[in-house]
Amino acid sequence: MKRLEALFAILFVAITPLPPTETHAAGEPEQQRRFAAERARLVDAIRNYGRPIGESANPGVLAAMRAVPRHLFVPTDQRAEAYQDYPLPIGEGQTISQPSLIALMTHLLRPKKGEVMLEVGTGSGYQAAILSRLVGRVYSIEIVEPLARQAAATLTRLGYANIAVRHGDGYAGWPEHAPFDGIIVTAGAPHVPKPLLDQLKPGGRMVIPVGPSHSTQRLMLITKDARGKTVERFVIAVRFVPLTRKIRS
Repeated sequence: MKRLEALFAILFVAITPLPPTETHAAGEPEQQRRFAAERARLVDAIRNYGRPIGESANPGVLAAMRAVPRHLFVPTDQRAEAYQDYPLPIGEGQTISQPSLIALMTHLLRPKKGEVMLEVGTGSGYQAAILSRLVGRVYSIEIVEPLARQAAATLTRLGYANIAVRHGDGYAGWPEHAPFDGIIVTAGAPHVPKPLLDQLKPGGRMVIPVGPSHSTQRLMLITKDARGKTVERFVIAVRFVPLTRKIRS
C-alpha cells in the first residue's frame, strides 16, 4: 500500500498547478462547447437543490458544478448521459451520484477557501473535483484500487493539483492529515465511524449516509462544537452503495 500511496503522491506533485478546466482534456472545440452548454443546462435544472433543507443554492457550488466536466469522470459509453440528473455506473460495481445530490452534500459542508476536507469514497473523482474548487485541499480515500488509480489519473490530467488520492480503508480516515474542516462520505455506512468523528475538527461538519446496505439510508449532517460535542441532523432519505472495509486490488 505504501508503494501505491507514493505513486499517487508523485502523480499530484509532479504536475504544474493549472486552473482546472475542461480545456486541459482532449476533445474537439465544438464537442467541448456542446458539453459546456449541457453542463449549463444541468446547473439551471438543479439550482433548487437546497429546497429539501429550505435553503437557497450556494453560488460557489453552482459555479463549481458548471466548471467541472462530469463527462470526463464517467466511462466513454456513459458520456451522452453525463449531464442528466441521475447516477451513472463507473465500473467495479460503483456509481457516480446524481448531480443534485452532489450539490446538496457539498452545500451542507459549508466549504470555504483554505479549508481541508476529507472524502471517503473517491469513486471517479468527480466529487473531489467539485470540492477542490471551493476549499484549499482535499484528501480522498478509495477502497477499490482500479478506481483509485483511474481517479488519480483523471484528476492529474485535468490539473487538479490540490487533491490527494489514496487507496485504502476509508472507515479509518486519514489521521496523518487530520483534523479536517469537513468530511464527506459517499457510501452508506451502518453507523458513523468513530475514527471519522475523531478526525473532525471542532466547528467542523460531516455529511454521511447511514443505514443498511442496499436499502434506503438516512443522509446525516453531523456538526462538532468547540467542546467536541457532536449533534446529528437528518437531511433526506438516500440510497448509496455500501461502505465496505475489504480493500480491493
